[in-house]
Amino acid sequence: MELNTEKMIGEKEGGIGWMTFNNPARRNAMSLDMWEAVETILDEFESDDDIKVIVMRGAGDKAFVSGADISEFKERRNNAEAAAEYARISEGARARLMGVKKPLIAMIRGYCLGGGMAVAMAADMRFATEDSQFGIPAARLSIAYGYDGLHKLVHLVGPAMASEIMFTARRVQPDEAQRIGLINRAVPVDELETAVREVADAICRNAPLSIAASKHTIGQILTDKEDRDYDEIKRMSQMCFDSNDYKEGREAFMEKRSPVFTGT
Repeated sequence: MELNTEKMIGEKEGGIGWMTFNNPARRNAMSLDMWEAVETILDEFESDDDIKVIVMRGAGDKAFVSGADISEFKERRNNAEAAAEYARISEGARARLMGVKKPLIAMIRGYCLGGGMAVAMAADMRFATEDSQFGIPAARLSIAYGYDGLHKLVHLVGPAMASEIMFTARRVQPDEAQRIGLINRAVPVDELETAVREVADAICRNAPLSIAASKHTIGQILTDKEDRDYDEIKRMSQMCFDSNDYKEGREAFMEKRSPVFTGT
């Protein structure tokens, strides 16, 4: 399957699926075509059993994703009806990001603003360079930020800090972003890819069924209590105990060797 478009790149390397936002001339601002390509790339990565983890990154050194491509707004978001169609496509792609069953990492360099923050917050983990900048300027544009993005922001940093970020529309520097839980870690520019690869490689070595169970359960914890699927959590736990990988993990521990997991 052809994964690449003019502004989106999907690449497979070992157990890692790399998804690159490739619009550096506009600081990787997201166009509708890019949102549509996101779903295609994710579908391919999720259907490939050899891909254990997905990493999102921005092309160039200026931005991860700087937000929506505002140059499209005059034509494609110029009234309520057009805005609704724009939202259907872009929110569908963001929901697809939020629903990815494999571990998802955001590798952030430079600007991560507005809609770019929503993309980054859809990931399970965020690693950034020390020159990155974070922010949601919705209050400067009279835009109501989406529920899913705000839901994740509140869970990451708490309601008081989320309110400050949204009401002031200020930029958040990486040291503060790490301190308040918005990102996992801020590292020097030349160490970013190494840091992300170390985490991704560790995920690739570990048991896929266990990781899938953890990801699902963490997601359920972030869901309203009455909407949680406790039966599925129990089913995934039982699947782990009944798996060949559970037997392999026990034997490898006793034999003092590294386990070789197959996801079965």
